[in-house]
Parts: sequence; structure tokens; C-alpha cells
Amino acid sequence: MGGARAESVIMTARLYQFIGSPFCAKVRKILDFKGVDYEVIEVDYLERKELIAASGQIMVPALTLESGETIADSARIAAKLEETYPEPTILPPSWSGIHRALADYIDNRLEDILFRAAIPDEMEYWRRRGADREAFWRLVRERRYGAGFVDRAIGEHAEHVARAREALLPFEESLDERAFLLGRIGLADFALYGQLYYFAFTGILKLPTTLPRLREYFLRIDSISSNPDAK
Repeated sequence: MGGARAESVIMTARLYQFIGSPFCAKVRKILDFKGVDYEVIEVDYLERKELIAASGQIMVPALTLESGETIADSARIAAKLEETYPEPTILPPSWSGIHRALADYIDNRLEDILFRAAIPDEMEYWRRRGADREAFWRLVRERRYGAGFVDRAIGEHAEHVARAREALLPFEESLDERAFLLGRIGLADFALYGQLYYFAFTGILKLPTTLPRLREYFLRIDSISSNPDAK
């Protein structure tokens, strides 16, 4: 999970990421929301040299701040960004505890459901980047979930999409009369945006059309930019 690692002072924050990671998507949008200028470093999936040099570990996201301090793990990064850049806040007054609890649920229990629905897209993404990267991605998944996991997940894709839709229905319903989960945008929204990114990292939004509020919600948060001139 990682902690803080001191480095020389740099001019711009650096986010070390894999493009398909929901936790990296979460951190990108928090950075955008807070108006932090940052550079994205797309980590080589096999070598990870720059990531190791910056953070002393191999997991993304890792963020090197302008001070030179590097932090790994999206929850720790979010907390550090809130401490360093308190405005605009991601923990609205009187709602901070609910945001933290809901974000934890989203990052763990919901993620365990949604990532399975994204397995075919993830495999195709890494396949296009070479047999060695696809093989390593498959190895990582199957060391955790057992031999044959990837092929089973692909074969059961329709069932996993149905489970994902069921898990997302409470969030769809919560957006009936409000723009964000708890009324005012906060940490839980960025956590959910990150998980919904599983359905968008290919460049095509694949959220089920039966979840129209969540589709609009995703695009609403996706439009947040740290560049005030961005369209």
C-alpha cells in the first residue's frame, strides 16, 4: 500500500498510473477538482522503473507532490490532497464521515463486483500492447483469483454485467433528484467515478443504458478539469 517517500523538489505533481485503473481515475478527478497542476506518468506494466524509483513499491496510483513527497494508495492520496489543498473540499462539513464510509464501500465491495464485468476489455487492452503484457496481466489476476479465472470471467461476462447493474441500481436511484450522491460533491463521488471508469477506459462509455442517471453522472464528473480553459 505504501507510505510517504522523500524526493527532490519538483515543479509539478506527478501521478503514476495505469490508464485502466479505477483508483487512478479517482485520483485524477480529485486533482482536477482541486485545481492541482499535475503530469501523468503512464507506468510500463512490466518494468515499472519510474514508479519504483519514485515510490519504492510497484502499485498504482502513486502521487509525487510539488514538495517531492510521494504517496501510494488512492485513499491515502485523497487524504493528503485534502490536507494540502483544503479548498475546494472533498469532505463537506457534517458529511465527512458518510463520505469516507461510502467511499470505502465503493473502493472495496463495489469494486470487487465491477472489475469482473471489465475483464474482457482489460484483456483486449493488454493484448494490443503485446503478448508479454497480456501474459503478465493474466498472471497477476490468476495468482489472486485462481487458475482459469480470466477465461471463466470472459465466459460469464453477461452474468457479471447483470451483477454490476444490480449493484449499481441503488446509486442510480439516489441520483433521482440530485446531481451527486449526497447532494454536494465529495469523496464518495470521486470513488464512484473511479469505479465507473471500468466502463469507459476504452474511450467508449459502456455503462448500461438502463442506468441513464449514472451515465449522466459519470459524464458530469468526467467534465471536471484542472484547466479552466478546457472544454
